[in-house]
Amino acid sequence: MKRLHLVATVALVLGMVALAYASGDAEHAEHAEHALNWKDFLFRVINFVLVAGVIAKLAGKKLVGFFRGRVSTIENQMSDLDTRKADASKRLSDIEASISNLAAEKARIEDEYRRQGEAVRDSIIAAAEAKAVQIREQATASASAEARAAVEKIRAEMADAVVDAAKAMLQKKLSAKDQEKLVDEYLTKVVFN
Repeated sequence: MKRLHLVATVALVLGMVALAYASGDAEHAEHAEHALNWKDFLFRVINFVLVAGVIAKLAGKKLVGFFRGRVSTIENQMSDLDTRKADASKRLSDIEASISNLAAEKARIEDEYRRQGEAVRDSIIAAAEAKAVQIREQATASASAEARAAVEKIRAEMADAVVDAAKAMLQKKLSAKDQEKLVDEYLTKVVFN
């Protein structure tokens, strides 16, 4: 029934086109070359209606199925595109949020590195101060040791000088026996001091 309506509608449209063409300007009608041949036109319309009817009869279901399938495919594609658009919109909002967080993250990282740098600087200064104290203590100990060694050297030299002077003086005034006795006494005093 639908096919019959379709064929009738096509025939009606073609008939109207033919009437519009036939009622054209009088100038076109005067020229035999341009005049409408109604018989030929009628055969063409009938031929078209028959061919359209045969095509509708033989391939109508397939054509309808094809176009319905095409409509379904387009609807699926549109649905898929809507889903992809929503996903893209969500990813865009996520990216925009992460970009807005970049400034805060950058400031946080800079603060962290600044704190770490200050901690390293403080530890280097503390290590340097401890090393300086250690060097001072070593220098003091070394100076004390050198001073003691110098004092001992001077004492030894003075003892030798005293012994020599005493020996020379005693040699002039004392006998050899008295000299040995005095040298022993002075050596005993110097060594114990």
